[in-house]
Amino acid sequence: MGASSDPARFSTLRAQAQIQDGDDALRHLRDEFQVPSKADIKRTTLEKQQDRSDPVSADEATSCTYLCGNSLGLQPKRTATRINQYLQTWSTQAVQGHFKPLDDSPLPTWLDADARAAKLMAPIVGADESEVAVMQTLTANLHLLMSAFYRPDPKGRHKIILESKAFPSDHFAVLSQIRHHGLSPDTSMVTIESPYSEDSLITTYDIQSIISKHAADTALILLPGIQYYTGQLFDIPTITAYAHKHEIFVIWDLAHAVGNVPLHLHDWDVDAAAWCTYKYLNGGPGCIGGAFINSQNSLVTTAITDEEPERGYGQRLSGWWGNDKATRFQMATKFHPVKGAAGFQLSNPSILDITSLSASLEVFELAGGVAPLREKSKKLTAFLEEALSLLSEDAKKLFRIITPSDPDYRGAQLSLLLGDNLLNPVMKHFEEDGIVVDERKPNVIRVAPAPLYNTFDDCVSFAEAFEAALLAAQK
Repeated sequence: MGASSDPARFSTLRAQAQIQDGDDALRHLRDEFQVPSKADIKRTTLEKQQDRSDPVSADEATSCTYLCGNSLGLQPKRTATRINQYLQTWSTQAVQGHFKPLDDSPLPTWLDADARAAKLMAPIVGADESEVAVMQTLTANLHLLMSAFYRPDPKGRHKIILESKAFPSDHFAVLSQIRHHGLSPDTSMVTIESPYSEDSLITTYDIQSIISKHAADTALILLPGIQYYTGQLFDIPTITAYAHKHEIFVIWDLAHAVGNVPLHLHDWDVDAAAWCTYKYLNGGPGCIGGAFINSQNSLVTTAITDEEPERGYGQRLSGWWGNDKATRFQMATKFHPVKGAAGFQLSNPSILDITSLSASLEVFELAGGVAPLREKSKKLTAFLEEALSLLSEDAKKLFRIITPSDPDYRGAQLSLLLGDNLLNPVMKHFEEDGIVVDERKPNVIRVAPAPLYNTFDDCVSFAEAFEAALLAAQK
């Protein structure tokens, strides 16, 4: 690592970090996770090489500085245990695993695995468990929600409002839904951007202004709880209430908010939401997603009888696993939806996925929920911001933070906008130093200290490596 102009700055800061880490009431949670070593992340083989002529140094054997939970959370140690229990069930019980509980296993039957996952997920999103379904994946769930709640009238309400820098898959989903209904994005899609911010930040006022302007012909709004690029946390309850004032349905993409900030979807009267589970929820790459559907939007309003079962449950798409458990295995061809969000499920879920996700959700229970994690997260992000403020003047000229400075308007992420042509050499330097963050081309680095497993010391390690990388890159 290149030397900083004043190493004493980082020595003092690291001493402060070690004090805060020692006082951290949640520090034991880091031991719940597999943190790769510096040597691990440099390896090009799955297994460690036992016959290396160049033994791993003490530094290489230490943990890497992993600040990428906003892209992929680390693996909980209990994940392997739970997956092995699932595999044992499959190998010894085969099809009986769907219905047969085992006395010495903490896992639910496969028939009930989605219900248990929904119960674990509900407090994380602030919902009744009947309003939560663990199913499909994020974009699939957005499509399912829009298929149920986007009912455009070309002569009336037909527009969808979203932010101009929405995650690409959200853009794709909106475009395809509009076209699916025979409409044109040119007239039915409205994007929000701030006329004032050079950093792509959008104020609540910006959003409200667009809603007011297009209220008469807007059918749906799709917004992120936290903007993936800037890390900005939107005011979900205020925006939701303003949309409802104009009789507009709102769907929230909570990919970067779930497990990151406290959510109270039921109390905020959110209409519907979807999220992935592989970021702050640590479910594993591509793991099963989740959806929230407000209880008032999932009602079955007419009695379901064998004579007339297909009425009274809205416009949702229906499938095998959304059918009531009491009748699901009678193999009848008339749909009797499960009450609540579970009635929006389609296929039976991957038990491997649900087992992996539930292992991490158990760790959230150990933490006492999202609230204490949020308090630690605010401290971590503020400490990271302080560490960046102590970089040399030469280094500070080469980047700026584009995430809101107000802790109440950001999650566990700082996005750093670098000067031109610095991204690649800086990321290369991080590889050599064992620093794991992610990039958004052409010039943004996202740094996310996750409170479940990151430390204040991690923030110092990043700042020290970042300064060295910046100064080396400009030479």
